[in-house]
Amino acid sequence: MQVYDDEYFMRKALDEAEKAFNRGEIPVGVVVVIEDRIIARGHNLTETLNDVTAHAEMQAITAASDFLGGKYLTNCKMYVTLEPCQMCAGALYWSQISNLIFAANDQQRGYRKTGVHLHPKTKVISGVLAEEASALLKRFFIEKRNLN
Repeated sequence: MQVYDDEYFMRKALDEAEKAFNRGEIPVGVVVVIEDRIIARGHNLTETLNDVTAHAEMQAITAASDFLGGKYLTNCKMYVTLEPCQMCAGALYWSQISNLIFAANDQQRGYRKTGVHLHPKTKVISGVLAEEASALLKRFFIEKRNLN
């Protein structure tokens, strides 16, 4: 059995972020993993669905819960390309996710800036492929500014 590392799964999350980018959505992507198996994927759909809650993390939490048949994501790892906002961090808190691994910090809207906390048992790793995730976000906003 092959063992995958954090960079492997973050690249899968970056693939999801590219899907968002191609749809004109802010390019944030996520995968949820249990025992080295991706059980859920998501990317931002706020514009597509006209729904402010349709963040990548929210899409993936719902899909993972459906896959597992329960609301708790214990023993799961979430890989997301941008530090979750306070809404997504709140949902992650209630899901009791075991691990959160994110790429780029969100200096303005990230959950750490707002003082929101994750579940006490959730382990957090940041900075995995941060440069790639940041570059995609910057490219999106530069292109968006040039279109307006």
